[in-house]
Amino acid sequence: MNGDEDLATEFDAIRPRLVGVAYGLLGSLDEAEDVVQDAWLRLGRADRAEIQDVTGWLVVTVSRLALDVLRSARVRREEYVGPWLPEPVVTEADPADRVTLAESMSMAMLVVLESLSPAERTAFVLHDVFGLSFQEVAQAVGRSPAACRQLAARARKHVAARAPRFDVDADEHRRVVEAFARASTGRDIDALLALLDPDVVLRSDGGGLVTAARRPVRGAGRVSRFLAGVAGRFGDGGRFTPATVNGRPGLLQFRDGALSGVFGLTVAGGRITEIHIVVNPEKLRSVR
Repeated sequence: MNGDEDLATEFDAIRPRLVGVAYGLLGSLDEAEDVVQDAWLRLGRADRAEIQDVTGWLVVTVSRLALDVLRSARVRREEYVGPWLPEPVVTEADPADRVTLAESMSMAMLVVLESLSPAERTAFVLHDVFGLSFQEVAQAVGRSPAACRQLAARARKHVAARAPRFDVDADEHRRVVEAFARASTGRDIDALLALLDPDVVLRSDGGGLVTAARRPVRGAGRVSRFLAGVAGRFGDGGRFTPATVNGRPGLLQFRDGALSGVFGLTVAGGRITEIHIVVNPEKLRSVR
């Protein structure tokens, strides 16, 4: 390793990937950035002569720190008011180099990952999503490589059973999302029913700070009526703007010119199968 300046340059180059790793484990961009900053401070205090691979050291350290945060966060999320949804990553609202988001880290996938144990989630995200070896995963999780292989296998089986289907290209996805925005704004129940999968699930996260559904809303009929009711409360003051939410076409919702929500939508078979709405103002700060 060279001097402090070279080290800072190397850290800046890999920082978006580190934030992406931490975000995949935590579902919170703010917490992910805090973890990465903590890892940088620890690197400054470490014996650099013993570090042969700076990137590897940082990835493992970030993963360890994120795992600690994830374990403590599970208690807070069990007491959370209503469904807990990840903090959305909106590409147009963030600097391009802020976070390298893995292709699979959609809102729907992150919701599935919430049902894994912290160790399972860490093994799965590090190995299956970011391609780390089980030897590296073992360093992060504090278990043997064989144990981490078993953790990842259990997680993989669980994810395969519950992960959302994505069988449309970006253009088709965008077309469905735009049609959804028009139907929702116009409170067009028939148009919404034509767009929604019969078994669609809607989750909204207000964190107890703003009005949101306390439980998932299931079924095309109930979801369409819920959306029409929300649009009715907004009146003429509400509008949608297309955006890329966690790597896929989504929507930003504005009320009287202020951001009020982020919509992540899962589309399969030409219809919307999952809707994730983040209206918790604390999770919208990074989008503004």
